[in-house]
Amino acid sequence: MPNFEYEISAYNKGFRAVCGVDEAGRGPLAGPVCAAAVILPEGLIIEGLNDSKKLTEKKREQLFPIIKEKAIAYSVVFATVEEIEEHNILGATFIAMNRAIEGLSLKADYALIDGNRIPKDIKIPAETVVKGDFKSCSIAAASILAKVTRDRLMLEYDKKYPQYSFAAHKGYGTKAHYEAIKEYGICEIHRPSFLKNVL
Repeated sequence: MPNFEYEISAYNKGFRAVCGVDEAGRGPLAGPVCAAAVILPEGLIIEGLNDSKKLTEKKREQLFPIIKEKAIAYSVVFATVEEIEEHNILGATFIAMNRAIEGLSLKADYALIDGNRIPKDIKIPAETVVKGDFKSCSIAAASILAKVTRDRLMLEYDKKYPQYSFAAHKGYGTKAHYEAIKEYGICEIHRPSFLKNVL
């Protein structure tokens, strides 16, 4: 389960506003990529907090308002499909992560980044934490905010483009999604660079 080991290590180095940063939606064929940054009170225990991928949708939805209520600061942002196409998915993810950090109401002075790459152009000291959403409470909280926010957006897109069943797969490359693309073509939220082989 996630804990505050990485946050405490940063506190011991003299940092005070440590944010966890994670993204959702790097892999789908459609929709933006979402990133969140969260600063939690030191030692806060949120029952059930874990890597968003290990939680049910119902549990993520339950934790979503609790994290927002108890966080010292949080920020959830998107990088658009256009930005994904222009900068590639890694570049767009970095853009979103930097936006999330800079969007915090309390300025962070240190960032814990899920994964093994520090975003290009980040403006504060940072370290990467591989599988951070399983290790760091701040990153786990960010992963849930990003995942729930993006999933809710895809539900809205499902109403606009019901033929693709975005509510079912959230834009990921399921068999049904590929079949819908072959039947209907792509819509404005699809990522053409992810669909070169299909198109």
